[in-house]
Amino acid sequence: MHLFNNDEMTIFKNHGVKNTNVIIIISLLTFVFGIFLIFGFHSFSSNLKHNYLSFKNKFTDDNKYLAVINENGLWLKDDIDNTTSIINAERVEKNILKNISISQMNKNFNLEKTIIAEEADINNKQWDIRNVKIFQSNGKKIKLDIMVFNSNFDLEKINNLFSNLTSLNIFQLKSHYDDYKSFGYSTLDIESYINKLFAVPFYLVIMILIGSILMLNTKYNKSKIFNIIVGILISVMIYYIDYFFNLLGTNERIPITLSVWFPIFILLMFSTIGLIRINEK
Repeated sequence: MHLFNNDEMTIFKNHGVKNTNVIIIISLLTFVFGIFLIFGFHSFSSNLKHNYLSFKNKFTDDNKYLAVINENGLWLKDDIDNTTSIINAERVEKNILKNISISQMNKNFNLEKTIIAEEADINNKQWDIRNVKIFQSNGKKIKLDIMVFNSNFDLEKINNLFSNLTSLNIFQLKSHYDDYKSFGYSTLDIESYINKLFAVPFYLVIMILIGSILMLNTKYNKSKIFNIIVGILISVMIYYIDYFFNLLGTNERIPITLSVWFPIFILLMFSTIGLIRINEK
């Protein structure tokens, strides 16, 4: 709008600068800015978010329950009834933890007993543990076919603990992806989040292309306000298209990579078509 109002687009053309040249320059700068957002700003903001969550955790009851996934599987710290349980599971299959061990300690952190089990159903906070061996501190050994284990965790709570990906930078996300995959935990959310991060520069460039196409057609319309309203409506439409494909990906209707990049491909194709005769504007 500024270039049009000052008739600078005509000056550019008189000096051999085409509309595509202006768009390419702005698009390249935007793409570089998008790269900075991924590796610069996002790393900074994710660290701030991590520090905020750590600080907030001191003032909530969540510090009683900790959860980590690494190359050794799932680790849970669970405090209940003055007993601290350190729980390790080798892998997860839907709502079942496989090959678990539970070390239970009293409030003075003295080991009371160790529970070894083949699997545990964690659909609710009363776990059904099967094929159990209990090793008590006095040396006594107990075998049970099934036992009930009370916990602060269930499948939903564990999933929620690992759903906050905004506090991780791109390198930590890659590390978490590898750990989740080795554990058997769903990696769909991480794959979607990583793909969305890398798609940011392309989305920004597409917005530049669409905005340029709209504004370079201004002289054929009565009002620039009309173009601005159309641009806002297109932005809203793009948001819902992206949201729809993201739902398809996270619900495994289509591959997660396709759910992120297919809308970009379609938008890029339409933008390219709109640029075919842009130098005549």
